[in-house]
Amino acid sequence: MRGTTSERLNNDDPVTDRRVAVPSARPDDVALSVRGLIKRYGDRTAVDGLDLDLRRGEILALLGPNGAGKTTTVEICEGFVTRDAGTVEVLGLDPRTDNDQLRRRIGVMLQGGGAYPGARAEEMLRLVAAYSDDPIDPDWLLEALGLSGVRRTSFRRLSGGQQQRLSLACAIVGRPELVFLDEPTAGLDAHARLVVWELVDRLRADGVSVLLTTHLMDEAEELADQVVIIDSGRCVGAGTPADLTRRGAENELRFTAPRALDLTSLQTTLPSGYRCSESTPGNYLIAGQVTPAVIATLTAWCAEIDVLVTDLRVETRSLEDVFLDLTGRALRA
Repeated sequence: MRGTTSERLNNDDPVTDRRVAVPSARPDDVALSVRGLIKRYGDRTAVDGLDLDLRRGEILALLGPNGAGKTTTVEICEGFVTRDAGTVEVLGLDPRTDNDQLRRRIGVMLQGGGAYPGARAEEMLRLVAAYSDDPIDPDWLLEALGLSGVRRTSFRRLSGGQQQRLSLACAIVGRPELVFLDEPTAGLDAHARLVVWELVDRLRADGVSVLLTTHLMDEAEELADQVVIIDSGRCVGAGTPADLTRRGAENELRFTAPRALDLTSLQTTLPSGYRCSESTPGNYLIAGQVTPAVIATLTAWCAEIDVLVTDLRVETRSLEDVFLDLTGRALRA
């Protein structure tokens, strides 16, 4: 990332007890390595034997329902929380014992901004930049993130979206090798989200590693090279977005129609062994080998009950479908 980020961006151009193994990377290719991570709070185990690998120059999206252990995992990797067991290496260093060495090499975007409420936007960014030997130009970064017009506005008077963008600017102004982004586009409008997505893409292009947590499935699908889904502190799914959405979809027919349809007659019409269900309101799944006869059966049933199918998908799933299958819960902010 050194010496390139501002130049590039300024160019007009179901829950089970199983554990899922995360593929290992070469040691010299790893920006973040977590093995057997355990963290307990009293009788509750927040993180239960978690493994993670984030390669250099890649984006890893860590997904999970509320209470899954995402925030605890990230805070341990950032050095803010002490682990109970397991190993954590960030850029080859221990985030707790080597925190002073590590701090200048990573960027952290905190929920809630993490800024002084009375500090002006420009003051806050320049303060953070002063801790770096070779920071990105704060004026350019304010312009790139649409904050030039509020540079003299105190943090407390910024909108939620402006606070998010300032927090992102503070996380990357020091040209880190690894950035932790916690809900980077929460509260942003569609245009601002695209600006942030482009910035994160440019970070990756500059060789920066990014650990991303988000409640937006389209954001994870758009940005992430690898996705890890955790629930109850354990990994229940891992792979590229394409791998995860393709896995198991060869025996699935999905369609969208009015919610709460009575599927009893469809179930009896389908061949033996097929199962139909409403996975989320208005989204339906037929599980079984997808054949022309099965599709014809579905369309005939819809015509019989006078229902219009608005979306019919064969051999494809969204990341949200996968998430629901693995955790049984929707991803909620």
